[in-house]
Amino acid sequence: MPVLIVAMKNEADAVLGQSELLEESILFGRRVFHARAFGTAFSLVLSGIGKSNAAAAAMLAVGGLHADRLVNFGLAGGFSEKADIASVLRVTRAVQYDFDLSEVNGTPKGTLDEYASPYIPLADGKSAFTKATLATGDKLTGSLADIPLLRALGADVRDMEGGAIAHVAYSAGVPLYSYKAVSNKIGEKSVSEYKQFTEKALEALRGSMEKIFAEACK
Repeated sequence: MPVLIVAMKNEADAVLGQSELLEESILFGRRVFHARAFGTAFSLVLSGIGKSNAAAAAMLAVGGLHADRLVNFGLAGGFSEKADIASVLRVTRAVQYDFDLSEVNGTPKGTLDEYASPYIPLADGKSAFTKATLATGDKLTGSLADIPLLRALGADVRDMEGGAIAHVAYSAGVPLYSYKAVSNKIGEKSVSEYKQFTEKALEALRGSMEKIFAEACK
């Protein structure tokens, strides 16, 4: 059964608002929803914000709920030209851009200590969505000082959870499908745009959910 991992309730409502809710429970301190949408039964773990919360939720999904695949969706800041406000992108690789061992072992920034590359691959294949590279870090909007690094890493969007979920999924050998709706452009207006366009991005996510399920949950 697919297990969805979503940081915030307003993001989760993009699918729960279109679902038949079968059961809700608390598992290891996290809200878990069991539901059916678009002809598919699924579980959804509400992870909370940030990489540690996301990794814990992914471990719960794999080890506790025995997921055969993980699906992550939510809002993200856009960086590249393909990441327009309210566009929905499919992530095919992720990097934790705030992880840095370069001074110790000379590896490029974002390279986790057990890997040779900064990038963690996600499930790929034919998609109705434009494909993207996701940068993940424990910062809500990202400092302007991060822009050169994001550019060097080829990031299209950035969030606070996806790269950590990708790390757990890849380590466990469980495919991860990830989709991000762009709520703001990374830059000087990040915060004001996030407040202005969040609902527009959530509406785009809601409107894309049937296509997401067709790709990720069948």
